Amino acid sequence: MYGQIVMRNQTARTTFILLGLTDDPRLQILLFIFLSFSYMLSVTGNLTIITLTLVDSHLKTPIYLFLQNFSFLEISFTTACVPRFLYSISSGDRSITYGACASQLLFIDLFAVTEFFLLATMSYDRYVAICKPLHYVTIMSTRVCKNFILLCWAAALMIILPPISLGLDLEFCDSNVIDHFCCDASPILKISCSDTWLIEQMVIVCAVLTFIITLICVVLSYTYIIRTILRFPSAQQRKKAFSTCSSHMIVVSITYGSCIFIYVKPSAKDEVAINKGISLLITSISPMLNPFIYTLRNKQVKQAFNDSIKKIIFLSKM
Repeated sequence: MYGQIVMRNQTARTTFILLGLTDDPRLQILLFIFLSFSYMLSVTGNLTIITLTLVDSHLKTPIYLFLQNFSFLEISFTTACVPRFLYSISSGDRSITYGACASQLLFIDLFAVTEFFLLATMSYDRYVAICKPLHYVTIMSTRVCKNFILLCWAAALMIILPPISLGLDLEFCDSNVIDHFCCDASPILKISCSDTWLIEQMVIVCAVLTFIITLICVVLSYTYIIRTILRFPSAQQRKKAFSTCSSHMIVVSITYGSCIFIYVKPSAKDEVAINKGISLLITSISPMLNPFIYTLRNKQVKQAFNDSIKKIIFLSKM
């Protein structure tokens, strides 16, 4: 009997089926084109920012070190789920192995949670730059910035590992069909025949802690930033100070707004459809928009980009 139980669990854990977003062939074609285009733009845009911050001497300040890591996270986050979904649409193969599903869940959660902590850290950087400009170089040294980045990754790991470790012991007896386009915690817990109460509570606590802690840091930072800016005597000074924060504020609004919207559901019936739709936007649109938000609203990045283009043209003519 013990052998039968082991075999049942092993068989159930072999493969999952990801339902995706739609069964309509025409919608799948449109979805494939849209995701391919947004993914290429996302990777290209974020790689451009990473390259510029590495090669341009004017982009060696702490905020660009954070932006470099943020772009890396954006590429990693969207790569963790979009290519696999594109393969599923193009081939019709919706199966995913247990190991691949667990790995996808781990990396998606790791990159997402790290992004929240990094956004909070970037808001603190803006606070120091505007509220304590004379001490900025001392407070936000390269060493301190690298420690902040490592702390963001470490905090994310500490938060996601406990629930994911417990999730590895889940049993799937009745169904292996995940109602999502990627391996997400909520639909996986729904199809498990194990007692998932403890894991569900841990997931909620970890999500709320991450969201609340980072949001408090962002709100406090920008409260002090706005108070300081409003005290500037010159309208030109106020405009310049706000412009240094505007890109980060837009990205923060998109990131936190998307997460808040997931939990504002019109009805329980629409929960799965809304979650999948918002998840698609978070994994495709946000990583694509962020490079453009930072480059179009940042004179130094635009100047670095123009200089790089001129160098490439000059070298090509030689």
